[in-house]
Amino acid sequence: MTEPRTVHCIKLHRDLPGLDRLPIPGELGEKIYQNVSKQAFKMFAEHFKMIVNEYRLDLSSPATDKVYEEQLREYFFGEGIKLPDEYVPPVE
Repeated sequence: MTEPRTVHCIKLHRDLPGLDRLPIPGELGEKIYQNVSKQAFKMFAEHFKMIVNEYRLDLSSPATDKVYEEQLREYFFGEGIKLPDEYVPPVE
């Protein structure tokens, strides 16, 4: 069995296990694969789930694919996430 691939995570600023494969094809997918840990990508998945629910996005729509890529780019390589203006955090 091989050791897990380690990356210096751009989001968490630590050496952590990297993704097993490209999350999406192309240059952005490669950049994420090289610079994002599994842990940070899981955090993004939770963030995107909130975006899908908040905006009631259709996951089968090509427009949602574009939103997904924009969110990936902003979350990992932009100024960080911007929550939707209408978002109200759950009360615990």
